[in-house]
Amino acid sequence: MSSDLRTAPHGLNLVIETKSGRIVIGRFDSVRGFEVLMHDVDLYDPPQGADPEAYVRETATYGVDVKQRDFAFDASSVVRWRKLGDIPKL
Repeated sequence: MSSDLRTAPHGLNLVIETKSGRIVIGRFDSVRGFEVLMHDVDLYDPPQGADPEAYVRETATYGVDVKQRDFAFDASSVVRWRKLGDIPKL
């Protein structure tokens, strides 16, 4: 998918990869200025050497483990985004 979240579908669960390596999985709300707003979010900071795709596929299979109801972060940190529903299941 595109790295420009302004084209992402509102209300769908997305997998967002950031420059720091953090994975943000949750329901996309909007991009306001330089900030991304999401809801019902799982945050995953992969340990050194871990493959984050395994975690993403597990989430696609079993659902989002909500750790924060609302989460905002810097839009410039986004490397890429994908629809959670497009991720292959385990």
